[in-house]
Amino acid sequence: MTAEVGGLVEGTVVRLASYGAFVELPSGEAGSIHVSEIADSCVSDLSKHVRVGDRVMVRVLEVDGRGRHKLSLKRARPDWRGGRPRAGGANGESFEDNMKRFTKESQERLLDLKRSTEAKRGRGRRG
Repeated sequence: MTAEVGGLVEGTVVRLASYGAFVELPSGEAGSIHVSEIADSCVSDLSKHVRVGDRVMVRVLEVDGRGRHKLSLKRARPDWRGGRPRAGGANGESFEDNMKRFTKESQERLLDLKRSTEAKRGRGRRG
């Protein structure tokens, strides 16, 4: 029985590669999870997220003409919303709080840059 596209399936990680993980599905078919579908953040070390033998819940993204399944680990999570967490930002702040903090930090950096540039030009030193 082929897994349905868009459906959730539990499988077992059978192999890791530099570009992703291979999962055996309950039907005996194999599927692959590309490294970009492991987590919302950048994945530099796949073994920090999955290991051979792990039981994982995955979402079926596509089944190609040769019966190969393209799977996603991050899209199977209940809080997944197109790459955005359900509530708050990565640090739990609201969008408005993040914007206020970003604006303040940006203004401080611009002021530091302006001071540094003026100091290098020798502004204020008159002979």
